[in-house]
Amino acid sequence: MNNSKLHILFVLDKINTNSKGVAPLRCRITYLKERKIFSTGLFINPKNWENKKQKVKSPNKENTCINIQLSLIKQKINQAFLLLQVKDENFDVGGIYAQYLGKVSIKEYGVLEYYQLYLNRLEKLIGIEIKQHTWDKFSYIKDDVKEFIKSYYKKSDIKLKDLDFNFIIEFEYYSKTKLKHQQVTINKSLQRFKKVVKQAVIQKYLESNPFVEHKPKKVYPKIIFLTQEELNSLENHTFQSDVLNKVKDCYLFCCYTGLAYKEMFELRKEDLIIKPDGTTWIYKKREKTGRNFFVPLILPKALEVIEKYSSESEYLLPRVSNQYFNRLLKEIASALEISKNLTHHTGRKTFASTVLLNNDIPIEVISKLLGHSKITTTQEYYTELMPEKLSEQLNKLKSKLV
Repeated sequence: MNNSKLHILFVLDKINTNSKGVAPLRCRITYLKERKIFSTGLFINPKNWENKKQKVKSPNKENTCINIQLSLIKQKINQAFLLLQVKDENFDVGGIYAQYLGKVSIKEYGVLEYYQLYLNRLEKLIGIEIKQHTWDKFSYIKDDVKEFIKSYYKKSDIKLKDLDFNFIIEFEYYSKTKLKHQQVTINKSLQRFKKVVKQAVIQKYLESNPFVEHKPKKVYPKIIFLTQEELNSLENHTFQSDVLNKVKDCYLFCCYTGLAYKEMFELRKEDLIIKPDGTTWIYKKREKTGRNFFVPLILPKALEVIEKYSSESEYLLPRVSNQYFNRLLKEIASALEISKNLTHHTGRKTFASTVLLNNDIPIEVISKLLGHSKITTTQEYYTELMPEKLSEQLNKLKSKLV
């Protein structure tokens, strides 16, 4: 139960004394340092008002009646306050006044309080609609918002209804300067926080969505991939370590199929389908987007790797943890004198850029093979990777026009 005190004070508005020599009496409720003033509907001669005693003096029938009404108003406000306390819900002075009037007030949430309710609801969808790591990401962002509120507002929470455009701008600035997040991380944080705020608007806990005016800053991260020369060097090199050769093979398989780590790690024999023309295809669901995707196993190196390991178990490729896989990739890069920071994901980038885009595969086909939900995602990442292809196409056009 909230133990914050409620203060009730009757205030005589002497400035608005009318021609009959009486002034309106108002009631002021103070709670959590906020005030709500409203009219009692009573008019009193200023000479008869005892402010310290909060009643009308000069006892007569009319003044006695006024004092009784004031007592009833105060009693009714206290009852409203007590009822809200018993409910054990957050409320403000406006909620007390609404309860006093007998109105059904919309619950007042704090930003972090509502965010936690959103997380609680989202948690029940783990394994049904979302993955655990998705919930974790929303939870991490709540921690950042909590830290920001404490630093910027000097409070443990602020009212959800006070969330505005300035909050978003300052949170973005705080994430960049204090939390030292990159813009791409900030954009993801705001994207998820926006979903929480949108739900609050839908449920009418927030009158308008402050994100309507916000536009995320465009970020074009540097794409790391192997050039054709580096890819050839990797293919032709044999390591003395058996585990390094296994990681090399798995990495090359991803360079020629575009599979992400989770998809490669979980690849089973049942994920392969042979078409009537004899072509083998991989049919799986993208872990990140949940969308089905399919990749033909036509490129020789990918087929070679599959044939090399497919008889060992139900899984088609050696199973190495992501962390260990990436650590060994750095050893491989060092041995081949490749200065790039290789990770498993760079194999997927190599597939899209060096293997497909560099060999004139249309961007629409690349998008399908990568399992992207939108072709614009593919365009934003890859169309600027191969400037030499642009030059080549323009030279072809030039030869036609000459």
